[in-house]
Amino acid sequence: MSTAHDLGPVPTRIDVDTDLVRRLVAEQFPHWIDLPVRPVAHGGWDNHTFHLGAEMSVRLPAAAEYALAVGKEQHWLPRLATYLPLPIPTPLGAGTPGAGYPFAWSVHRWLEGDPVTATTLTTGATGGTTGGGTGGTAGGGVDAVRFAVDLADFLLALQRIDATDGPAPGTHNWFRGATLRTYDATVQQALEALEGRPDTDVDLGMARRVWATALAARWDRVPRWFHGDVAAGNLLLRGGRLGAVIDFGTCGVGDPSCDLAAAWTLLDTSGRRAFRDRLAVDEAGWARGRGWALWKSLATCAHTADRHDDEDHEAATAARRALEAIFEEHEDEHADPR
Repeated sequence: MSTAHDLGPVPTRIDVDTDLVRRLVAEQFPHWIDLPVRPVAHGGWDNHTFHLGAEMSVRLPAAAEYALAVGKEQHWLPRLATYLPLPIPTPLGAGTPGAGYPFAWSVHRWLEGDPVTATTLTTGATGGTTGGGTGGTAGGGVDAVRFAVDLADFLLALQRIDATDGPAPGTHNWFRGATLRTYDATVQQALEALEGRPDTDVDLGMARRVWATALAARWDRVPRWFHGDVAAGNLLLRGGRLGAVIDFGTCGVGDPSCDLAAAWTLLDTSGRRAFRDRLAVDEAGWARGRGWALWKSLATCAHTADRHDDEDHEAATAARRALEAIFEEHEDEHADPR
């Protein structure tokens, strides 16, 4: 049995504004001093993200813990990009603390694309902006199965990269790629928060059974590369197909089942089946992946239970949709065959 890791306290985030970014760029990259700086809408939680001109982005970690990923990204992203079938962020500059900002930071090449949303693969609609691409309309629907296969092919290519000396799970990626038991306390807290709340419409008994199955599923202990946060905002569409993958702050080498969570949080039944078939995931790996999706969805439901703005409502709706898919699949797998 793998030992759970201590996630530590919730990071203390700091604010960053456009003037600070301009000062940092002027001090450390004076050849870019004349380029305009503007915030990226929905630029993420771990990093404050800003446009730098038309072709670059500035990413400034929002807390000390998030800053641990900067050196990793600077070192590994150029190496990983060589082997991957889709574009990923390319570091163009390594910033250091200055102008009152206390952490390392990065300048990346900007990747164009329409961010996937919670409804993209069911409605074909896209829009908004993200930390790695500009929003708009993809123009036509998105083939969910083709998207699932493209995503699987990207993850297969990532997993096949030599994992020697790659970053093992740690605080830099919140122990993605390590044991699910690290997140057991979070799951139990979410279950307690949702207890007796019919408005959230979550089958807590089923959730506990799915979680127990995930915790019991064994890993072959062969470390492989993983992204760590295969979520809607980190996948960009071009011409209606998966066109780029961004935000590798949680990447590392270990158990890649954390990347399988997208099967339930993003894909429909047909896409999920194609995704699993392409990746050739065994029963234990699929159960662990389902556990990662369960943790993420339960935590979202608990976090948004008493929030009522549009963004939280959308997140809660997507989380409940994922839970329904998780529960239905688990029930089908464990149904009495008689």
